[in-house]
Amino acid sequence: MSVPQAPPALARDAHKGDAGRALIVAGSAMMPGAAILAGRGALRAGAGLVTIACQDRSLTQTLPGAIPEATYLDLEGADARGLFAERGEHAVACGPGLGLSEGVRELVQALLHEYTGPVVLDADALNVLGPEPERLSDSACELVLTPHTGEASRLLGREVSAAPEDRRAAALELARRAGAVVCLKGQGTVVTDGEQIELNETGNPGLATAGSGDVLTGVCVAYLAASRQQPETGFDVLRAARAAVYVHGLAGDLAREELGERAVTASDVVSCLPAAQEAHRLAHEEAAR
Repeated sequence: MSVPQAPPALARDAHKGDAGRALIVAGSAMMPGAAILAGRGALRAGAGLVTIACQDRSLTQTLPGAIPEATYLDLEGADARGLFAERGEHAVACGPGLGLSEGVRELVQALLHEYTGPVVLDADALNVLGPEPERLSDSACELVLTPHTGEASRLLGREVSAAPEDRRAAALELARRAGAVVCLKGQGTVVTDGEQIELNETGNPGLATAGSGDVLTGVCVAYLAASRQQPETGFDVLRAARAAVYVHGLAGDLAREELGERAVTASDVVSCLPAAQEAHRLAHEEAAR
């Protein structure tokens, strides 16, 4: 992948709404860390306001200690219908650590049919869909899917191998059938909208650690929110997804340099996002000359 476009710079008089408002539907009693990592990733990626929506009320009481900058939405016992119809966020992420209950399935379906902005679906939001990606093509929102190989296999109803040619073919097929941008994670993450296709060149095996994908989801939703704020810059959904994958991988590379490949954790990736984004900005400016 050539150096992707960086998110547009903010005006000197920008406020937090200009930086982008993101809603992250994530976490459960047994997997609260997924919400923490996605939320921290979004904040470090520049989202001006992050709201974390939780189906387990206990998370709204415990997570603020880990992410005091976020606001919270209690979804326990809430009817999913109409939940997203009038949300004011610029982008939504859904899936990390949610689990596979019927309530999660209803939540994902409501999001797909009520929300009209860009949405990144990851982890359990993909796992509850089943092998019929065509059902996603009539969604009201602009979709970015971030499956790993196993999730892509379930969505397509066939095995997807680690072979580069099979990964490329699977990503293209999924993007076309779902009408979505697909980031098929793994060595050389494949990013495609079904026509254009890029292989990411940043990242290393140190990213093969629990929570790494949650951080990517957070970065992606922050960049999707930015894409809604300054559309005249050309920073659209596909470019936002490309940039998120690139920066996430670069943060993993910086973490490896500092800590060694085997020691990298998802929290380390979050900590390296500021330096990765600055390096990305400089590289993009150099490439544009």
